[in-house]
Amino acid sequence: MIIKTATFVCSNTQISALPAPTMPEYAFIGRSNVGKSSLINMLVNHHGLAKTSQRPGKTQLINHFLINEAWYIVDLPGYGYAKVSKTSREKWEKFIRAYITKRESLQCVFVLIDSRLTPQQIDIEFCYWLGEKQIPFALLFTKADKQGMNESLKNVAAFKKKLGEFFEEIPTTIVTSAEKQTGKEDVLNFIYEVNKDFVKPVINKF
Repeated sequence: MIIKTATFVCSNTQISALPAPTMPEYAFIGRSNVGKSSLINMLVNHHGLAKTSQRPGKTQLINHFLINEAWYIVDLPGYGYAKVSKTSREKWEKFIRAYITKRESLQCVFVLIDSRLTPQQIDIEFCYWLGEKQIPFALLFTKADKQGMNESLKNVAAFKKKLGEFFEEIPTTIVTSAEKQTGKEDVLNFIYEVNKDFVKPVINKF
């Protein structure tokens, strides 16, 4: 897939204010500071599309980006950032979960995992929740350039082993690096294949 256009559409916290669910969309989520914005920018060849920051927890809204006038990337707030109030954190989690479970055009949730780390319980629990809700998801292991590939693959294997305690089949797994563009074609090809089977949801109007 060749990315020709990538345009910011909107940011909000209201599910009712999202763009009409007439095109496939793919949500990106992970722990704060996992490299989500850098990965999104790498995928769409646009360094300034998603805002990167050294300060974890910066993304606090649902951000929609229209790609090739045909599908959406959705940048969701990171989870697990402790330096925000409990009220703010609970508010984020509520609208994130509402979006994931109710959005008719959501095709897949890309869960970003830091490849430098051994399995983190918060990531495992989020994947379990997606499984319980029967939400399609794939795993993107980030920052593979920050250490040797063998070490990254070791952590990937350990994570998949943990998921195997709950899932009969492990979701698609892709190792990525925003800096070296590792995994770019794999992610875009995955989206391309899913887009082929997209059926526009029937919107009930009351």
